[in-house]
Amino acid sequence: MLNRLQGVFESFQSHDVRYVVIGGIAAALHGVPRATFDLDILIEASPANAKKLLDALLEAGLATAALTTAEELLAREITVFNDRVRIDVQTSTPGLTFEQAWRQRETMTYNEQQFYVASREDLIASKRAAGRPVDLDDVRLLQLDMDDDDR
Repeated sequence: MLNRLQGVFESFQSHDVRYVVIGGIAAALHGVPRATFDLDILIEASPANAKKLLDALLEAGLATAALTTAEELLAREITVFNDRVRIDVQTSTPGLTFEQAWRQRETMTYNEQQFYVASREDLIASKRAAGRPVDLDDVRLLQLDMDDDDR
């Protein structure tokens, strides 16, 4: 999945978008064996950042970004862009504020492209608050991996 997102992350960087990867891809990046077919990101919910995000998505070839405005994006908790890849943009998420996630983000690299991912602790808090069975399974596996790291 990351290879299909490389251009998206490159565009996020060039437009200075403030975001962190959350959801299934973040869990996989933290070591959970999990297949997922979309990218979930939490963004700083400001008009300037929403505009940067939409510009970055358009530059990365996600034409559905032209179908919404920064104001519309900020008025919703989740906006889905479904082109060659599916990206779920969240302006808020249970159990986690953007400010906290941004402060504790981890910078990861794939094929020389950097991107920002929620820390393991923030991801656990968010998934626990979401409370869906798949999220609680991820929490269990993320905590197991933390326990292994402590040994």
